[in-house]
This record gives sequence, structure tokens and C-alpha cells, in this order.
Amino acid sequence: MSQVDIPTVTVVTPSYNAEKLIGRTIESVLAQSCQDWELLVIDDCSKDATRDVVAAYAAQDSRIRLIALEKNNGAPAAPRNIGVREAKGRWIAFLDADDIWHPEKLALQLEAADAKSGEFISSQMKDFWNDATLNFVPVKDAPVAAISFAQQRIKGRIPTSSVLIIRELMLAFPFNEDIRYKAVEDYHCWLRILESGIVNWKVQYPLLSYRRIAGQISGSKRYMLERMHMLHREFPNTNSLQAALFTFTHAVGGFYYRILRKGL
Repeated sequence: MSQVDIPTVTVVTPSYNAEKLIGRTIESVLAQSCQDWELLVIDDCSKDATRDVVAAYAAQDSRIRLIALEKNNGAPAAPRNIGVREAKGRWIAFLDADDIWHPEKLALQLEAADAKSGEFISSQMKDFWNDATLNFVPVKDAPVAAISFAQQRIKGRIPTSSVLIIRELMLAFPFNEDIRYKAVEDYHCWLRILESGIVNWKVQYPLLSYRRIAGQISGSKRYMLERMHMLHREFPNTNSLQAALFTFTHAVGGFYYRILRKGL
């Protein structure tokens, strides 16, 4: 892809104090078998050398661009929305600054989108603690399954760093930037899209490796359950009993997938 070309995919990566990890994340984009992409790193006023690390990669590859924000937003929703608005690609792929993709991630998802005439694609993920444990083998068989609104309400099944979605959809359904939705703004976004009648097509292979870090927000069970209950309570046409039920099923599903299976 030359500088004047419009990329097929825009990778949107929000970052905050990620200097030690974001290089490996960027490398996983560079290693994609599909090279028709641009990468936008939207830095939310990091206090470390994150911007220097990204700038060094950008100096070597014109497809990588650093967007340095002037004020901290306190959550990734606003940086992601900015990335969507700045994107040139028809497709948006979200990738957090500490996660890692399988080299065939984009290619397989674009194939799935074509096969299903899909606009909203995801994949399975697996957890990891140490980069040394990662081993990517060629994907021989990756069936695709539909994720419905009802399924997503019962338990979140769409890992954000696995999502590939048409840009127009994200412009129509931006992430909720209310700080109360921090850590559940992505789940809320996917629910709204699914409720509109769009189907999520999930590649049944872990194309995303999700980094587990001690103390990360998504690992705080009480915090997440409180936010999840708030989200369901405020979701349109949901009564208090349903809000409690969906919070409970989310907790049970979270225990099964994240504690027992170590993936989603």
C-alpha cells in the first residue's frame, strides 16, 4: 500500500502508559499476512515513553500514525471514537495496546466477511501472561458461527480486540464516552449493534491473544459486575428483574470462560 492508497482496514489502538508492551502489539500488526492496513495509535496522554515507541515505528512505516491527544479521557471509549473518525479504511479493526493478533487474523476475518456478506466480525481469543508462551501455527479450519443479540445479553461473546467492523456502523453506533461506562463501553456498543438487526460472525479460532495483567480493570470482578448491572438496568426495555438476571448469567459465563477455559 502506498501513501496515496486507501487501506482496506484501519487498525485503531488506544494507548495509555503502554511503552513496555505496545511494541509487541504493533509487531503483531506488521506480521499480518494481509498487509492492506493502516494503524492509528491514539495516545491518551501517556506519562511514560509510549509516544516515543510508537513514533519510532511510524518513522519506519508510513502506514503507522500516532495521534497524540492533549488531554486524558480516563477511558478508551473516546480515543477509539477518535480513531474511527480519523480512519481511512472501509473496515475498522480494534486492537488494545497490550493484546496480540495471530498473523492470519485480518485475512481470515476478511474471508469470513466475504463468505457471509458480513459487516461485523469477531473471533475467539485465548488468555496469556507471558509472550514466551505464544506460538502461532497456520489455521487449517476456522468455521464461522453467528452471535445474536440474545446470546450477547446472556454473556459477552465478542472480544473487542478481535472485532473487525464496517466503519459506517461504528460511526452510527459510537462507544459511550460516559465515564460510568468505563470497561463496559465495548459490550454496550456490541449490544446496540446486534439489537439493530446486525449479526456478528465469529471465527471459531483464537485469532486474538489477550494479555492478562495483574490489577487490570477487566479482572476486577466486583467492579465489572457493578458496571454490568448498571448497563443492563439502563438498557432500553429492560426491567430490574431482567437486569439482575443478565448480570448473573454474565458472571456465571465469565467464570466458565475466563477462569476455567482461559479464553472466550
